[in-house]
Amino acid sequence: MAYLLTQLAQQSAERYPDHPAIVHEDVPVTYAELEIATNQVAQHLITSGVQHGDRVGVFLPKSSRKVIALLGIMKAGAAYVPLDPDMPASRVVYILQDCGIQCLITSASQWQRLAPSDTAMPTVQLILTDEMVPETAQVGMDPAITWADIQQQDDEPPHIPAFIESDLAYILYTSGSTGNPKGVMLSHRAALTFVDWAHETFGVTHKDRLSSHAPFHFDLSIFDLYVTFKAGATVHLLSSTLSIFPLALAQYIAVQRLTVWYSVPSILIKLVQHGELVDHDFSALRCVLFAGEVFPIRYLRQLVQMIPHPEYVNLYGPTETNVITHHYVQPNDIVDDVTHPLPIGVACANSHVFALKEDGSRAAVGEQGELVVRGPTLMRGYWGLPERTAQSLIEQPVIAGLDAEKLYRTGDRVEVGTNGRFHFLGRLDNMIKSRGYRIELGEIETALYNHPDIAEVAVLAIPDEEVSHRLSAAIVLRTESQITITKIKTYLTKQLPKYMMPDSFHFINQLPQTSTGKTDRQALMAMLWEDHPTPL
Repeated sequence: MAYLLTQLAQQSAERYPDHPAIVHEDVPVTYAELEIATNQVAQHLITSGVQHGDRVGVFLPKSSRKVIALLGIMKAGAAYVPLDPDMPASRVVYILQDCGIQCLITSASQWQRLAPSDTAMPTVQLILTDEMVPETAQVGMDPAITWADIQQQDDEPPHIPAFIESDLAYILYTSGSTGNPKGVMLSHRAALTFVDWAHETFGVTHKDRLSSHAPFHFDLSIFDLYVTFKAGATVHLLSSTLSIFPLALAQYIAVQRLTVWYSVPSILIKLVQHGELVDHDFSALRCVLFAGEVFPIRYLRQLVQMIPHPEYVNLYGPTETNVITHHYVQPNDIVDDVTHPLPIGVACANSHVFALKEDGSRAAVGEQGELVVRGPTLMRGYWGLPERTAQSLIEQPVIAGLDAEKLYRTGDRVEVGTNGRFHFLGRLDNMIKSRGYRIELGEIETALYNHPDIAEVAVLAIPDEEVSHRLSAAIVLRTESQITITKIKTYLTKQLPKYMMPDSFHFINQLPQTSTGKTDRQALMAMLWEDHPTPL
């Protein structure tokens, strides 16, 4: 039985040494090869002074060597910190300094991207995934260890006797309310609790071929990598370039005969819109999982109609908790007259999920409250932010007569349904006031998504001294649509109360996205004010 994430791939290497663990750009890496390479990374890190509990950064595009780096770091007793390979240099430098990273696994080209940063570069030990340092590269750190050097290391598993399940496994940096990213600390136990549940629930075996669509700094990647390794299956690493072209992505899923897919809904929406799904053979696909944002019912309905045979499952859980609830899509969830979002479902095994009302009492069936969770999947806290951690991880007795324990307040507003099922209503911090009314922006977006001419939409709240907030809707129309703003307003008057009508509407070509595939609302705000300083 595994109690560390690294043991999953190790055990599969014993069972299936010649089976492909990773496929990237049509090049497979077997479990035996993965075991050797990760041991070599770990041995070098230990020899170079990386100690139990240290943080090691990984600043690379998605690749097999990036996966090897993540596992090698954990085998050395350290925690990996995956950095978005496309983030601005100043943000990378901030995380390196904030997390106290003294060793960085990167490439010469990625490292050179940081050179123009206005922020003083911290001193770090560099491990390059290049076979050798290119003559044209100005690495700036001497000596830099190359991948050829790594491959000369001892390939025996390192021995770290003090390594236990509650140790830190990785830190994922997410957007912070202060303008700086915050690091979410997750232990091996927290990740494995989710991985064990997902492996059993979705019946993943060594015969499965899973997609890895999410970047490794996004928590969806925990399923992609570690459920694969637990089962001895094969994970296909999909590049960000492939995601730009839905037709190519659809073809890849079909040709590679992927069996399990996991992504944010926006990627599946693009496949529905532009992937020409009916022209491909998806007979191998047995399970489609999605998480990270609300999946508009109209697009889910179309997806199920185009590919009807897989199981479709809505997963829910913030980075701080891993996945904690799930809902299998049922036929009555997507019938023609349904417009409301899917339930986020029932709690996963070994997670206790409930809702608290404003007065601190437990919400009953039919009542609303903030979703709260307890159990081993919880984060250890935010790196270097004890006050923020104390605000999110509260201690209180859940059951009379028992000691107080840590609970995580998700900040998500839900309604308690029957049979332990929860319905997501929106973010507490997305609940704004305008003209004295409490408004959930997601409710307006759902109404707009139900219009047949609208492909994508995001509603923003613009602070305003007179009315608290003014509402602005950014709309992507279907290619053939000729609809006007006047007609959209007329439509909304039949769907929403007058106080929820957006004050302005903007037609745009596409919604900007974050590196994790979600709508980038900050970029959208900047784009709207640059292109349309006067509301349309």
